[in-house]
Amino acid sequence: MQKPNQSAQFQNHALFCIGTGRMGLALQKEYQEQLRLVQQEIGFSHIRGHGLFCDDMAIYQCRKDENGAEHTEYNFTYLDRVMDSYQENGLRPFLELGFMPKKMARGAQTIFYWQGNTTPPADYDKWAALIRATIMHLIGRYGREEVAAWPVEVWNEPNLPGFWENADQQEYLRLYDVSARAVKDVLPEMRVGGPAVCGGGSCMPWIRAFLEHCRDTGAPLDFVTRHIYMGQQPSHEGRYLYQEMCDPAYSIHEAEETRELIDSFPEFRGMELHITEFNTSYNPFCPTHDTVYNAALIAGMLARLGDTCASYSYWTFGDVFEEQGVPARPFHGGFGLVANGLIKKPTYWTFRFFKDMQGELLHRDENCVAVRAKDGSLRVIAWNTKAEEKECDLSLPAEDGEWTAVFRTVDENHANPLKLWHDLGEPASLTAEQLSLLRAAAVPGTESRILTAEKNTLNLHLSIGKCAVRAVCLTKRTTETERGYRYPGIGLPDKEDKQ
Repeated sequence: MQKPNQSAQFQNHALFCIGTGRMGLALQKEYQEQLRLVQQEIGFSHIRGHGLFCDDMAIYQCRKDENGAEHTEYNFTYLDRVMDSYQENGLRPFLELGFMPKKMARGAQTIFYWQGNTTPPADYDKWAALIRATIMHLIGRYGREEVAAWPVEVWNEPNLPGFWENADQQEYLRLYDVSARAVKDVLPEMRVGGPAVCGGGSCMPWIRAFLEHCRDTGAPLDFVTRHIYMGQQPSHEGRYLYQEMCDPAYSIHEAEETRELIDSFPEFRGMELHITEFNTSYNPFCPTHDTVYNAALIAGMLARLGDTCASYSYWTFGDVFEEQGVPARPFHGGFGLVANGLIKKPTYWTFRFFKDMQGELLHRDENCVAVRAKDGSLRVIAWNTKAEEKECDLSLPAEDGEWTAVFRTVDENHANPLKLWHDLGEPASLTAEQLSLLRAAAVPGTESRILTAEKNTLNLHLSIGKCAVRAVCLTKRTTETERGYRYPGIGLPDKEDKQ
């Protein structure tokens, strides 16, 4: 039997930030419905996505007059709509500066179905002016104090040639310098960071060079960012991508290595590390994303990332997402916590369970974490990423007497609408009845039990099915039984019971 590990507060930053697709998608009705659903039950604090300066947001406008002279104008109509909707949903943006407006771009390279331009600006002065004008507009609409609380990240994955032309490190450092100083010119207290790199161990040389540059040049830097994905060598079948997933411990090690690298610089020791994207696969057509296996893998990440990271933003909250085209089916391996049609996926519940994991850390191992909440309740989450059942025995400090244990289970047969969709024949277009069934199937199994603590110890046994996540809430039991009422159990009481 495992002994509880008394320690400090559980460092749980799972709800600090959530990812989204490009910002322009926020103009769609389904996007807003999915966001509202996630915020009502989970409630993230910040949201980060691409495309702030892409042409579908229409911010940068360049026109020529009758004499051929160029004039720069800014149009914030769509930006206001998106930012207002975030505010209404209790979210602050984690602003990503990118991609390049086509009329400002030096080159024609683009990425994704929606053709985000990924080349440097032809004129860095115009790029800086765009950033300053955008921040000044936001201050005018939302107030200086509010906007100062919005973190700013410069670009996305510049170490990958698809996201930044030729993965040119020196050109990125120039972009960072100009962008960070433009932010500080307008709002010195606004926090800015980078380099938002991705790619496992290959990230580390980039991060080191970035930190050396900021140290040597004095470029503004308030936090460091990177991405973490768990997928290994991919294989393709049709439009779908399949990957073996590394153990959560491997990805946790990536975060720890980054933390150690940052702290190796005396100037940056203790500086915040933000994982501004993480998930299992990096591909939006990876069927793993829709599975209970994904939910279990992510639970293993959420249990540990807070030890080294100020935030870790799951990519993404919903399946309104178009990097590789418009999804044609309700389940297609999209990144989201919510499938199109407002169907909650298994990983949705991983985040919902971790929402309640705030408090004193009582126990943690490779498959389980337990805390004591401020209200005195005991909270446990256990997960299993393997194909065979696991057994878990915990001894938790608890006041003597009866406790009510409520178990919520995500596994092959609970909170797994993907299985029902498969059994229905994988329909591409859902009828109203099918949609209703899938939403009903997207709910954890719930059961309860009365346990007794003795000698200030509560013993809890958990069976964790294959690729499953289980959450347990234990509260001190009090009874309010009315005179004459006896709980009948499964069947009606017999004559002897009535005497």
